[in-house]
Amino acid sequence: MIASPPGAVEVAAGPAVATGAISAAAAAFAARAAPIPIGNDPVAVGDALGFLKHGLSREIDQAVDQFLAERLDQALFNPNKALRESALEDLKKETIAELGPRFADRLPYLSKSFEAKVKQRVRGKILDEGMRPDGRKTTEIRQITCEVGVLPRTHGSALFTRGQTQALSIVTLGSIGDKQKLDGLGLEEFKRFMHHYNFPPFSVGEARPLRSPGRREIGHGALAERALLPVVPTEEEFPYTIRLVTEILSSNGSTSMASVCGSSLAMMDAGVPIKSQVAGIAMGLITGDGKVAVLSDIQGVEDALGDMDFKVAGTRTGVTAMQMDMKIKGISIDTMAGAIQQAKDGRFFIMDKMDAAISQPRSAMSQYAPRMLTIQIHPDKIREVIGPGGKMIRKIIEDSGVTSIDIEDDGRVVIGSVNGESAAKAEQIIRDLTGEVEVGKNYKGKVVR
Repeated sequence: MIASPPGAVEVAAGPAVATGAISAAAAAFAARAAPIPIGNDPVAVGDALGFLKHGLSREIDQAVDQFLAERLDQALFNPNKALRESALEDLKKETIAELGPRFADRLPYLSKSFEAKVKQRVRGKILDEGMRPDGRKTTEIRQITCEVGVLPRTHGSALFTRGQTQALSIVTLGSIGDKQKLDGLGLEEFKRFMHHYNFPPFSVGEARPLRSPGRREIGHGALAERALLPVVPTEEEFPYTIRLVTEILSSNGSTSMASVCGSSLAMMDAGVPIKSQVAGIAMGLITGDGKVAVLSDIQGVEDALGDMDFKVAGTRTGVTAMQMDMKIKGISIDTMAGAIQQAKDGRFFIMDKMDAAISQPRSAMSQYAPRMLTIQIHPDKIREVIGPGGKMIRKIIEDSGVTSIDIEDDGRVVIGSVNGESAAKAEQIIRDLTGEVEVGKNYKGKVVR
């Protein structure tokens, strides 16, 4: 049973109630539910529980419009993210200080009206004039710089900068035994290629504790890993475990795609024989009044106030990964096709910049990277190399000075070493243990009874 509003006429249910009584009750309830004037603006009475729902006042919107006038464009359209955010925050404070006394009972709505005007202006400027907050056209990409080998002690590194978004990618090469063991429900048990994405608070000008990876770090890292995986060489072609870590040093949109570009450059710097360069770009969308604008290389404000975040990564021959976040119900096929084509043009532009820094994997790996030597033995001889309880393989590692020896079930032996001399020594020991006796070949050993 729902309680009647205070002062309402109670009407019993049933056929015995007279029509006049019902009309009188309805009129009394309507009188109670009529708009009650508060200040200069009516407040509509809400549902039967008495909750009140407030709408943005037209009077407040008009006052905010008049106050902002030319001030909004001066604060909003600035290529520098920090200066733009600071100017907008100052303008918001000025707006509240100026109009607050007139609408003291509506301060929360005054703040919302300001934010609505910012969103409306950004979207309108793009749709009507093709001008974005940083002054770019809809198909224009921010300035790009690419550097490789920025950290000489690592196995490979690259610094990718696009506007005010900057990603530092580092490659570490390990032996096959360094694969990540997966304890999950999937069929895959081990993973030899890993990409980890870190988004520290200082990248957006904040100071807060560093905690464990969140949804953003895990999701962006997985997207970039999926984008890069198709070009990674097989274990037979490159017997290494590859770990990539991308540190976002500065963020103004599209950091996941920046991590793809930086990681591709870093692998080439490390000498990983990837099949081709991989680049990524984030596309945006603004719709309204029957108009549609697709944006290339969106920044943070366009992501927040736009209708779509469409990430596309790939090589010159095809797409390797994509992800779409939408705030509207859907887009037409023509708009989607146009966005994909625009993303392709942008991706090629980015890859031209990347190729200018490094276009092919280095022929020689870093002096600090491990060297892997692969030899094949008969599977029946594996036990001879391992020895009882692993005694023999530990002795080979100790005597030769190699860092690791990994043996696969098919008889493939991968020797990891920091130099070629120790690897050659370990190889000779293994061949002596597993080799077949050949007629005419001299052998040195101790004869025992």
